[in-house]
Order: sequence, then structure tokens, then C-alpha cells
Amino acid sequence: MAPKRQSPLLPQKKKLRPPRAVGLEETSASAGLPKKGEIEQQEHNEQASKILKVEQKYNKVCQPFFQKRSELIAKILNFWVTTFVNHPQVSVLFGEEDEEALHYLTTVEVTEFEDIKSGYRADFYFDGNPYFENKVLSKEFHLNESGGPSSKSTEIKWKSGKDLMKCSSQMQNKASRKRQHEEPESFFTWFTDHSDAGADELGEVIKDDIWPDSLQYYLVPDMDDEEGEEDDDDDEEEEGLEDTDDGRARIL
Repeated sequence: MAPKRQSPLLPQKKKLRPPRAVGLEETSASAGLPKKGEIEQQEHNEQASKILKVEQKYNKVCQPFFQKRSELIAKILNFWVTTFVNHPQVSVLFGEEDEEALHYLTTVEVTEFEDIKSGYRADFYFDGNPYFENKVLSKEFHLNESGGPSSKSTEIKWKSGKDLMKCSSQMQNKASRKRQHEEPESFFTWFTDHSDAGADELGEVIKDDIWPDSLQYYLVPDMDDEEGEEDDDDDEEEEGLEDTDDGRARIL
């Protein structure tokens, strides 16, 4: 029996393919781990929660201070109307009679809800006045059932012929026939405007600026008084000078 002939070629080993490189995101997804963007968002939410907790603690600590401050402010005549008139972002919203109506404003209070993320309420307390029956006007900002921003407010019970929002509208119509620029709306339209509760600039100014720093705006110096004082100083300086023969001024 003839012996089997061996092949002159050596047997070839089967080449193994290198494992496919798997990206970090794919690895995370296959392992059920959050992606990079999700991790960053989670860290952001954690930091925001810490900040909110600090703010909630701050609000609780400050409540006795604000209460005592309100008691003292109530004894100062025209404190709040002066504060609002001196605030550059608020004063431009005043209609012709708004300032007169705000002379009856005695107290302003801002209350942030226990869950600070859920909103806040601004309360305006008035003495009896010729404009409306309400003793308190409030506007509240909160989250609705779907989790979106929403607001609600007190219905203003205007006395006959004293609706400042209607008066403002009539003044604007008359003004539009004479000139093109628009007159300011009434400040009180803020209580009826719920069109964009998530971007209510006046509400944010009242909550974050006027409420905590009202004294700062109450004490803003009257620019007319300052100009008058400067004019008096200039007159006194001129009276103390006398021209000499060589044209130079001499102090008397």
C-alpha cells in the first residue's frame, strides 16, 4: 500500500479578527448607564436643589426681620409709593393717576411658598381710597397641574368712574391721534395680565429687588433737590470771586 503524500504547503492558521472598539456612549447604553449629557444634567439638578435648600433656609431666617421691618415701615408716610416711584423699571409703568392711587398703599409683602420651586405671592395692602373697594390686592405665581408656570390675582373692584385701566386706555387712544408713541399703561394692569406667568418681569422685580431692598429705593435722593443744591453752591462760589485788573479771579 503506497504511503500518503503530504502536501508541500504548511497548514494555515485561522486569523482571528480583533475585537471591535466600542465607544463610551455605546458601552454606557449597553450596560444601562446614563450618557454624558444625562450625567451633566443630573449634576446640574443636584446643585440647583442645594441652592434652593439654602434659599428656603434663608427665607425662614429672614421672616422675623421682614415682619419687624413691615411694622416700622407702616409708620412712614408714603413709604411704598416713594419706593416704587424711585425704581427705574417700575416708575415707567405708571399711568397718569397710578401714583395718586399708590399713596394709599400701606404695606407690601412677598411670601415664597414652602417649596420655593412652586412659586410665591405678592400682597398689597391699601387704606380706604376713592379708587377701589379692595383692602388687599394679591397676585400669586405657581405651577399648574401640568407643571407649567401660571398665575392668578385678586379681581379689582373699581369704584364708579375710577377704573384706572380704562382711563389709561382712553388716554392712549386720545394720545395716538396726536402722536405716535405709546403712553404707559396703568400699573394695575399687572394684576390682570396672566399671559406669560413664566416671564413676569414686574413680579420678579418686586420679589427679588424691591421686597428685600425697599429701603435702598426709598432713600434715593431727589435729583431736582440735588441740582438745586449744586446751583446754590455755584452761586456761592461766584459771589466769593472778584475780577482783578489782570483778568484773574480773586477770592474775597
